[in-house]
Amino acid sequence: MIGEDILDLGGQVALVTGAGQGAGRGIALMLARHGAGGVAVNDYVLDRAEAVAEEIRALGVKAAAVQADVSDLESVRAMAAKATAELGPVSILVNNAGMAGPNAQLRPRAVFWEEDPAEWGKYLGTNLYGVFNCCHALLPGMVTAQRGRIVTITSDSGRAGEPRQAVYSAAKAGAAGFVRSIAKEAGRYGITSNAISLSSLEFPMSEEEREKFYALDQIKNQLSRYIVRRYGKPDEVAALTLFLCSDMAAWITGQTYPLNGGYTLAV
Repeated sequence: MIGEDILDLGGQVALVTGAGQGAGRGIALMLARHGAGGVAVNDYVLDRAEAVAEEIRALGVKAAAVQADVSDLESVRAMAAKATAELGPVSILVNNAGMAGPNAQLRPRAVFWEEDPAEWGKYLGTNLYGVFNCCHALLPGMVTAQRGRIVTITSDSGRAGEPRQAVYSAAKAGAAGFVRSIAKEAGRYGITSNAISLSSLEFPMSEEEREKFYALDQIKNQLSRYIVRRYGKPDEVAALTLFLCSDMAAWITGQTYPLNGGYTLAV
């Protein structure tokens, strides 16, 4: 029918990690606008999660703010239980929470052999163990329901490797490998598992700040590596996530989609 929303989610309940700002916020709002029956908004900071949950409620969609550190399995289990109790069984999981460290667009990081090993855990905990923990907590319910969508946000750092981001790159590459394994384990239960590999996104700034930012020689040099000469936007991540969560992508699983303005190319 003309005008029908072909990406409608049919009332499914979604949980989006790291959704208090940036791409996660955009994803949570996008799912709400396209027929999610409820959205659990996770963030490490409860106030951020609650603010986005209020935006979703304003759209007429149920929402729950669920604070948790995704690197802590017990915290994740409590989050999953709260989301299920308030909204119903979760059949869409978006693993968006990430830890990239200092903004590499503005200041350089250390080379690997000069890094403090005590710093490694935060990258592995959020970017890799966080994905393990959320899937471990929510997959049993999806298996029981014989239905599920898992979308994990990874990075071109994991696909291509990036200097001064060795541990972060390793964590994201590990998450992408995990996505493929889960696709093979869970596909027989009607569950798909895919990844979106990002390059850099714009951070929130005013128009005046944006103009000054893109005028910096350092930024111009970085953007020369992009076919589309700009950084990505949260709504662009949200749009691809919505597609992968919809019935239109029911026969797509185990894949990693670069979303990067041509920063790297995939065959």
